[in-house]
Amino acid sequence: MSEIDVTYFNDPGCPWGYSVSPALAVLRWRYGSQLRWRLVTIGLSENPERYVASGYTPTRSTLGQLMYRERYGMPFGLTPRARVLGTARGCRAIVATRLLAPERELAVLRALQLAWFTTTLLLDEDEGIAQSLVGVEGIDIGAVVGMLDDPRVTERYEADKRETRRAEGGPTHFQGKARQTDGPVRYSAPSLVFTLGAAGNDTGSVGPSGAAAAGAGVPRRLEAGGFQTIEAYDVLIANLDPSLQREAPPETPLPALERSPEGLVTQEVAAIMAQGNTPPDRAAAERALIELVGEGRARRTALGDDALWQPV
Repeated sequence: MSEIDVTYFNDPGCPWGYSVSPALAVLRWRYGSQLRWRLVTIGLSENPERYVASGYTPTRSTLGQLMYRERYGMPFGLTPRARVLGTARGCRAIVATRLLAPERELAVLRALQLAWFTTTLLLDEDEGIAQSLVGVEGIDIGAVVGMLDDPRVTERYEADKRETRRAEGGPTHFQGKARQTDGPVRYSAPSLVFTLGAAGNDTGSVGPSGAAAAGAGVPRRLEAGGFQTIEAYDVLIANLDPSLQREAPPETPLPALERSPEGLVTQEVAAIMAQGNTPPDRAAAERALIELVGEGRARRTALGDDALWQPV
């Protein structure tokens, strides 16, 4: 079976990186293990000083989240935090998980994102990070938090930051999706780079920017910089390797929940169930999810202004 490697640039404190979750849920449903994910933490801010200097306040940040909630449908909590946060400590928690339990790295990112946008936890403090990770199976929370300042975590976190800040001159920069907030031009959150694995079609030759040489056949590396739609991701995958197996949308939410036992939010379920380019029908998905709860086949846990749905 062919495989595509996905280099996934994100940061737990970015609302764009959080709002892409429904599209990523669709990718995982459609392609499953044929996509091999490698997370690279961006490190948007070592501390909150840059945000404070730009005029951000907890209230302003919370009000800004209304746009993301209305346009993209992920859950948000609308109580302002006590103060503005930096994101570096959350990134370090992800890197620490990479060292201790690498298969749980994406789950820790997910837990941090949900906590960042639906709670008032102070996620640049060890206690807040520990609370956000309660319920993430397969990790030792104490060990993760205890490694946040470990030199090995610092080394790998800094390597992530350097990799993130190599977007100058590439497709993400060309499309206006790159950012330059602390020196070098960097990938913004979320950015996905798809690379055809060794088992796939390897007829293309790739230059320094990742573009295929003219007439060389199928390109091996394609970028989707910054926030993109599921249609954009799907087109890139189709052009990289049309031999992949592509799962059709489920008729009910239950198969999606069973494949994601740690839970999906309503918009993620609606996106997975959408046919082709049809917009997700959130209301229909929510009705179907409520029916599953009534039948005893799913459970609903309140999350911000929405819910996390899990199989029973």
